[in-house]
Amino acid sequence: MKPCCGPQRETVTAETISSHEKPAHTKQPPNQERLIHLSGGHFLMGTESTISHPEDGEGPIREVTVSPFFIDPYTVTNHDFQKFVDDTGYITDAEQYGWSFVFHLLVSNTVKENVQQVVQQTPWWYVVEGAYWKAPEGPASVIKHRMDHPVVHVSWNDAQAYCKWVGMRLPTEAEWEYAARGGLEQKIFPWGDDLKDRNQQDQCNIWQGKFPVYNTKEDGFLSTAPVDTYDANGYGLYNTVGNVWEWCADWFSPHHDRSRVQTNPQGPVNGIAKVMKGGSYLCHDSYCNRYRVAARTGNTPDSSSGNVGFRCVQDV
Repeated sequence: MKPCCGPQRETVTAETISSHEKPAHTKQPPNQERLIHLSGGHFLMGTESTISHPEDGEGPIREVTVSPFFIDPYTVTNHDFQKFVDDTGYITDAEQYGWSFVFHLLVSNTVKENVQQVVQQTPWWYVVEGAYWKAPEGPASVIKHRMDHPVVHVSWNDAQAYCKWVGMRLPTEAEWEYAARGGLEQKIFPWGDDLKDRNQQDQCNIWQGKFPVYNTKEDGFLSTAPVDTYDANGYGLYNTVGNVWEWCADWFSPHHDRSRVQTNPQGPVNGIAKVMKGGSYLCHDSYCNRYRVAARTGNTPDSSSGNVGFRCVQDV
């Protein structure tokens, strides 16, 4: 897994994760009326394409069945998360640690002067003290004009807590991929196989230019975009590729047990990293070509960065 996708905090054990979870009481989902009902069924999950990352476990292609479920057409926004925090007083992992990972071009010169650490293998990731969901680029940064953007700097633990509050849950990887494909079979993107539409219009928020030093912002964004940007897929979901990585419920493994029943698969029974899907605004074909529906990566449940968010599902 390339750390451009989501840099990791120090690996934690399952026991540590369990004790790290914070209680949150259940409340009516802020936007339950917008949930999309998916009827479920069979689909071909994964890919064996030449542009895939076999080391990530994108293949083999396997027939999977998922049961009906509801899914949010959007990733959870800053506005949604603000309601959760106001109601519960929840404190995120990034706040407890006192820092989170921020992409270098988003850090102000003032904040940059105080940065003491970068990720060694990927120096474009800065360890920024005071960075969290409400101050995504560190001290003095705000989300006032980004309330309709996806919440970021949320760990898997944080996403779980939010889901409990709204009486929902994170999607399994199979549910996520089924929904993200929008009814298309074995296409690279939610809309087809070409990155842009027939009019050469952008369909997702990804890196454009020379990664990681210069972004042309041809799509209009250096960082996150509003959650309803671009066209929805065939099922009515927005931004399932690009914008932000999305946490899934499953533990991550690059290996798939073909002997296991492929009906509502839930991944390995344990692990050290949780699955993330969809890629982010930092993905570029020269380095992290993971803005594809079959692409996947993973990160430890307490990790957070400025390019990771989530969306919720609900059982029928």
